[in-house]
Amino acid sequence: MSSEFVHAGFWRRFASLVYDILVIIAFAMLTTILYLFAVQALILAGVLHLNGAEDVSALIQNSPWLYNIRGILLVIVSLLFFGYFWTKSGQTIGMRAWRLKVQTLDGKLISWPQAFIRSITAVLGLGNLLVLVDFKNKNALQDYLSKTCVIALTKEENKRIYRELD
Repeated sequence: MSSEFVHAGFWRRFASLVYDILVIIAFAMLTTILYLFAVQALILAGVLHLNGAEDVSALIQNSPWLYNIRGILLVIVSLLFFGYFWTKSGQTIGMRAWRLKVQTLDGKLISWPQAFIRSITAVLGLGNLLVLVDFKNKNALQDYLSKTCVIALTKEENKRIYRELD
């Protein structure tokens, strides 16, 4: 399948990433709210104490381990977001809007280990800068390291993939 479609260029990847960042921000907000509720529940149960903090938020900000747990949760949610969509259909929400698909070099859906490698080696999207100088293959750093590629789909193929998910 990868030979049927061209590899995606930088600007489509960038636009797709902007869409996905907005979704990630929403998930980060939800994760933070749930974390605040969880910490508040631990305070009410007597497991944690405010120890002079004004509120739950101040407690988290002043406690390195609570603050780090929040950060780890946000990273996990981001990894799960990309991993789920990439392994299920090859498309995140942003990739769907911009008709992009990530796949293995032989055109199959990527695995969870490949999704993890892609996420970590994308370096918050900076890995895509390699596409600007890789004129021949149009691959990003994460494409090379995870043995995947991102292709630009036709409108018909994009619709076909979406229908398969129903």
